[in-house]
Amino acid sequence: MFDPTDLYELAEDLPELTDPVLLYHFDGFVDAGAAGRLALRHVLDELEHRVVATFDVDRLLDYRSRRPVMVFDTDRWTEVETPELVVHSVKDVTGTPFLLMTGPEPDSSWERFIEAVGTLADRFGVSKMVTAHGIPMAVPHTRPLGITMHASRPELMNSAHASTFGRVQVPGSVAALMEFRLGARGRDAIGFAVHVPHYLAQAEYPTAAVTALEAVTSSTGLVFPLDGLREAARRTTVEIEEQINASAELSSAISGLEQQYDAFAGGAERENLIAESTPMPTGDELAAQFERFLAERDDD
Repeated sequence: MFDPTDLYELAEDLPELTDPVLLYHFDGFVDAGAAGRLALRHVLDELEHRVVATFDVDRLLDYRSRRPVMVFDTDRWTEVETPELVVHSVKDVTGTPFLLMTGPEPDSSWERFIEAVGTLADRFGVSKMVTAHGIPMAVPHTRPLGITMHASRPELMNSAHASTFGRVQVPGSVAALMEFRLGARGRDAIGFAVHVPHYLAQAEYPTAAVTALEAVTSSTGLVFPLDGLREAARRTTVEIEEQINASAELSSAISGLEQQYDAFAGGAERENLIAESTPMPTGDELAAQFERFLAERDDD
């Protein structure tokens, strides 16, 4: 019989943790504005951490669908970006320890991977599992970003992030299946889907990452250093405004989105603000203009 612990290797000298939160995000599924990826990358950049568990990516990834980047220099191969799926032990601003899992979403063996995560959660005494990502919505960047929250049991929900969705069918993800499977076994799991303006979905949008981490703080009490991320969000907003002010077409489109958003927020009948093709404005036209703008930006 398969032993799920064979999928990962524990580090030596593991820390003693007391009911830690497990914060996680996997690259590869929908993440508008790179909300989840930016948020967790910022946490690792800013806080003290070390690896406590490493998954065997050779068993989990399809290299032909996600070929690792290699560097060829003159007459030889000199570098390769080896994918890693790891669990870190991290301390927040107040010194509270928690776990953070990042890496590519597994291409195969989802059920076995989730079993393995469950054994890790048992090993470390995880109290709550939390994930966050971005979803494209027909909302303007000039309004506060909304959040759709979901959880493994109703008592974990926050009324401030109540869902406006009904019953829908969507493509599955490891993060969603993990919440479903482990939640069914009694483990507390929470997810936050940040509403990202659909015309910014393909760009890195730090404001969405700030919103995601603030939601995590509200549900877990973990405190993150956000000054740098907020400054990045401010700079991005300035660049977006410059582009809009230079285009009458964009200005008109954003104004239309603002009216639509305000009507929805005021109680006008509409089930949700999922991005869709509408006469005013079309998401494809907005996105195309912003993609041209973003392509001209410096890497910073």
